Amino acid sequence: MMLIRSFETALMRRPDHGFQLLSSGQEAVAVGVCAALGADDQLVCSGRSIGPALARGLDPREVMAELLGKSSGTNAGRGGRGHIAQPELGFFGAHAVVGGNLTIAAGVALAFKTSRKPGVVACLFGDGACGSGALHETLNLATLWQLPLVLVCDNNGYSVSTSTGDGLAPKRLADFALPFGIPAQTVDGMEVGRVLDAAASMVAHARGGGGPSLLECRSERFHPHSTASRETRPADEVTAARARCPIEALTRRLLATGAAEAGAIARLRDEVESTVDVSLAFADASSYPSPEELQSDGDI
Repeated sequence: MMLIRSFETALMRRPDHGFQLLSSGQEAVAVGVCAALGADDQLVCSGRSIGPALARGLDPREVMAELLGKSSGTNAGRGGRGHIAQPELGFFGAHAVVGGNLTIAAGVALAFKTSRKPGVVACLFGDGACGSGALHETLNLATLWQLPLVLVCDNNGYSVSTSTGDGLAPKRLADFALPFGIPAQTVDGMEVGRVLDAAASMVAHARGGGGPSLLECRSERFHPHSTASRETRPADEVTAARARCPIEALTRRLLATGAAEAGAIARLRDEVESTVDVSLAFADASSYPSPEELQSDGDI
C-alpha cells in the first residue's frame, strides 16, 4: 500500500504525468484482493489500474515507464494506464471502457474452465460499472456455467461525480448477486485484512469448483475522479475520507499490537521511496517508441 501511494505521489509531481485515474485511498482493496491470488490466477481491472498493477507484482520500473509512454514499459509505452497488461505475471490487464472488463474476465474464466486450468479470475471494477448491462450478463453466464470468477466491486461512492445513491437502486451493491444465488459480501475496503479474508474465502470457493461470487469493498477516493477532473465533492467530505487512510490505520494497528516496531515501519518507508526513485530514473533513461514501431506489434 505504501508503494502504491508513494508511486502515485511521485508521478503526480511531474508535469508529464498524463491522464491518470489514481488509486490513492483505495490501496487496501487492490492489495487485499491480490494477496488472495496465486501464481495460476489472473487479475482483470478497470482503468484505475496503477494500484492493481503494482499490487499484482508488476515491476514498478516498467509500470512507471509505461505510464510515461516509454518503450521500456510493460507494453512498450502503447498501453498506458488504461490498457496496461502482463498476463504472464497474472495481470490480464486494465480495460478503460466502464464495464468492459467484466465480460472479458468471464471469458478468461471460461477459458480456464474449458481448458481445465487450475486458475481463478478476479475482476476489479468500480461502482459505476454496476449500472451497465455487462455486470448482469456476466453474473448470469458465470452462474449458469459455474465459472471460477470472483467479481470485486471497488465502491468509492462516486461514478465520476454521481453518488452511488443517485445512480444505483440497491443500498448494498453486493445485493446485485441475490437473484443469481451466489455468495456475496460487503466489507470495509479501508481495512486490508477484511478485504483479504473475504477475497481469500471467495477465491477458495471458486478454486474448489463452487462457481462465482461478488465482493463489494466500500472505499474512499482521495483525489478527484481523474487528473483531468475537478473536485465536485464537498471539502468536508474529502477531509473525512482522507481521515480513513488505510495505510495509517494498518500502521497504527501494527504498532499497537506489537506486530511491528516504529523502526521497521520507517525502514519500509525508506525502501519504498528508494524503489520509486529507481523507477523514475529507469523511465527517464528510457526512450520513447520510434516512429518505425508504430505499425509493428513486436513482442507485445
